[in-house]
Amino acid sequence: MERLAGVILHPSSFPNNHGIGNFGVSAYRFIDVIAESGFKLWQMCPLGPTSYGDSPYQCFSAFAGNPYFINWNQLVESGFLDKEDLSVLESLPKDKVDYGALFAAFWPIVDKAFIAFKEALEQSIQLKNKWSDFYKLHDFWLFDYCNFRALKERFGNRSHLEWKNESESQNTTRNKRKHTFISVEAEKHAFTQFIFYKQFHQLKQYANDKGIQLIGDLPIFVALDSADVWANPSLFDLNSEGIPNKVAGVPPDYFSENGQLWGNPLFDWKEHKKQKFKWWTQRIKHNLKLYDCVRIDHFRGFESCWAVPAVESTAINGQWEKAPGSELFNAIKSQVKDISIIAEDLGVITPEVEALLTETGFPGMAVLQFAFGGDSSNPYLPHNLKKNQVVYSGTHDNDTSLSWYDSLPQSTQEHVRHYLGVSGDTIGWDLFRAAIKSVANYAIVPMQDLFSLGAEARFNNPGTESGNWDWRYNPESLEGFFDTSHEYIRSTLNCYGR
Repeated sequence: MERLAGVILHPSSFPNNHGIGNFGVSAYRFIDVIAESGFKLWQMCPLGPTSYGDSPYQCFSAFAGNPYFINWNQLVESGFLDKEDLSVLESLPKDKVDYGALFAAFWPIVDKAFIAFKEALEQSIQLKNKWSDFYKLHDFWLFDYCNFRALKERFGNRSHLEWKNESESQNTTRNKRKHTFISVEAEKHAFTQFIFYKQFHQLKQYANDKGIQLIGDLPIFVALDSADVWANPSLFDLNSEGIPNKVAGVPPDYFSENGQLWGNPLFDWKEHKKQKFKWWTQRIKHNLKLYDCVRIDHFRGFESCWAVPAVESTAINGQWEKAPGSELFNAIKSQVKDISIIAEDLGVITPEVEALLTETGFPGMAVLQFAFGGDSSNPYLPHNLKKNQVVYSGTHDNDTSLSWYDSLPQSTQEHVRHYLGVSGDTIGWDLFRAAIKSVANYAIVPMQDLFSLGAEARFNNPGTESGNWDWRYNPESLEGFFDTSHEYIRSTLNCYGR
């Protein structure tokens, strides 16, 4: 790993007039700004289609892209939409994402664009060939996902566990899902994926040409209400009715005294082994085609995961259950070359987890907000960091550095100031410099800290059910940051060999 620096920002936070950030002009401008500032890395949260709760860590698919990120202006230019069709999106809030209003406004636009696209298919051999090539390339997941979404619509968007006439939904789909779409509605969802992947790869190429590597985020678990669980129930620990026996979470920790009850079904690792970890190998391959590097969220779950009986209302009464560990990664490495992975190794880390991390060779993580308030042995203090590591001032789950510092006890604030040799008046920049100076090969900071924003810009507060994932910045913030800070950042990165 080279010594590189980067920023965390999810595409939903980009400014525009369409209710949510997307792969449009603002995404390209963001790349220009961070590249000119000397950054080489852009990390984002998972890009999958979000479910209820709007979390990118609870998606309808481990493989599909979120159609909300489609740049509709490009479809207007292609003639699939009229500019007036986007007026309903222009009435949505610009300072945050209103996911409920976005859902209502979004899909009628998809319907109209899809009709125009279908007409274009009949008139263009080139477009028809690209369409055919796309679903052949993605057939190992695309039909499952699109048929799943079409059936969800048929059953009022309820969880697949609540679908009526389940025999129809299973039999119709299980026989055909690898070969065709079960309805026009299913094909519509394939259209959104076709456009998403086309635009994403254009954006990635632009970023790479500017010297920016993309870091994706891969949640270890998948959502219960997902195409993955619906189409592959044998890969998960479910009872005869498809309900999880136990669910995933983490025990009480820094974020929550009751732990975090995620509710994701656990894997049936015996079945994965029987299939030679094919699903996981496909998943890693797929993500490494999308990104230059992938952060695996909750890496410790590959050694042991916190299993909570499904009847529990908190994560307190769980237990650690073994996972395949190195056996899984050896199987993946035999099929996937040049694996570039960051292991999120935060939380309860045992010697067994440390051994797995060492064996894989993946860099782990350190978060500076977790470094202060104790003694000099804290592993996240800069003097204890390692080269093969990724240091963050904070992550998408942390408060902004400004708000974090303001909420600290006075004694911990004094520790921060004394250790860093700062006044604390510009704490976001203080932690930025601490990360950049460190020996860790990668140093990454949230964009909110570079904007010097407070609690109003927090992206996610773990353990809470509302008010998350909706933060957006305005164009003036980025341009103001560029005008005042990009030369300072570039000189600081150069000073410390990044």
